[in-house]
Amino acid sequence: MTEFRELRERAGLSIAEAIALTGYAESTVYRWESGRALPRPGIIELLRTKVRKNERRSAAFTFVDLFAGIGGLRRGFEKAGGECVFTSEWDAYSQKTYRANYPDDDHEIAGDIREVSASDIPDHDLLLAGFPCQPFSLAGVSKKNALGRPHGFRCDAQGTLFFDVARIIEERRPRAFVLENVKNLVSHDGGRTFRIIHHTLQEELKYRVKAKVINARSLVPQHRERIFIVGFREDTDFSFDDLELPAIDRGPRLGSILHPGDGSETADSHFTEGPLAKVSSRYTLTEHLWSYLQGYAEKHRERGNGFGFGLVGPTDVARTLSARYYKDGSEILVRQPGRKPPRRLTPRECARLMGFDEPDGSDFKIPVSDTQAYKQFGNAVVVPVVERVADLVTPWLTGEARQRTLRMRFG
Repeated sequence: MTEFRELRERAGLSIAEAIALTGYAESTVYRWESGRALPRPGIIELLRTKVRKNERRSAAFTFVDLFAGIGGLRRGFEKAGGECVFTSEWDAYSQKTYRANYPDDDHEIAGDIREVSASDIPDHDLLLAGFPCQPFSLAGVSKKNALGRPHGFRCDAQGTLFFDVARIIEERRPRAFVLENVKNLVSHDGGRTFRIIHHTLQEELKYRVKAKVINARSLVPQHRERIFIVGFREDTDFSFDDLELPAIDRGPRLGSILHPGDGSETADSHFTEGPLAKVSSRYTLTEHLWSYLQGYAEKHRERGNGFGFGLVGPTDVARTLSARYYKDGSEILVRQPGRKPPRRLTPRECARLMGFDEPDGSDFKIPVSDTQAYKQFGNAVVVPVVERVADLVTPWLTGEARQRTLRMRFG
């Protein structure tokens, strides 16, 4: 199918309507349709604009994607029927990956969210934010009152990136928000950081807040715990108790995301090599690095510490993929036959491990170096977990859940 035809159909245009829209002769439009001629870039952009307007009208809800990374939260909520109307991400390499996978956006990616006025962010139903966890200072309210200083989130969270989430929620008042962070947010600074966040969202901003730590292990072959914080502007019966996940011990194993290396997978010139598409030798650890990691682990074992590498095979579940994976890959090293040193995962396998690709897929575009790709996937959310959270949240945005509750209560 030609690009012209695909865009025409997505825009919901007949041939006659495409002729009227573009102003070109019927014979010319038919040549574009069949691929016998290529339309000018302006025509393609005209159709893309029409597609965006068409899809916006059919969107179940709108959302903004803050601290977007490479779009993991977006990926889950877009699948649930939402449309992204604003994106913010400061890292230039993450922006590159984001743009490569969302080329049809009609908005630019904003950089540092601290420099964006809340009034410049479009109205939206849902705010998504995988905000970084920074230290909070918690001073007594009574002391601040005595000194005539402001208190609440404007003081407690000032200087942290959570403050920017709070100020946008305060001004734009979305119907709901979904925030994601590391599990340790709950215990950080003796639990005071999370108490500030919860107090800000529920007591100061007046949202009904629920939070849950979710382990992605039941959906991907990786032990990865993250906290999801969901808040609604209005009263709802939303509950994480309704979240349905397979049993952790029945989750997939690492073999489901590894390159098979038997010719059954389409070769990728960067990640694989040879006619059987075996993993490229560049991902095998050098003898020197492998010896160092073994010695390092042995030294810590002798001291009674738990530090060391994670050596895994197809039937195992991996440790948490981290942003430091590019350094030595030590948390997830894949065994290789014989006396050959183990290897790192390829970035494509990382995309599968994080759910950006299907277990045997390769659709997600990775336009950056391996080093940047490892950082990006290590900082990302697990997409299948987001999809489950989105399935739980979305009915409360569309009204479906409220109608279902009323039917159950009143018959």
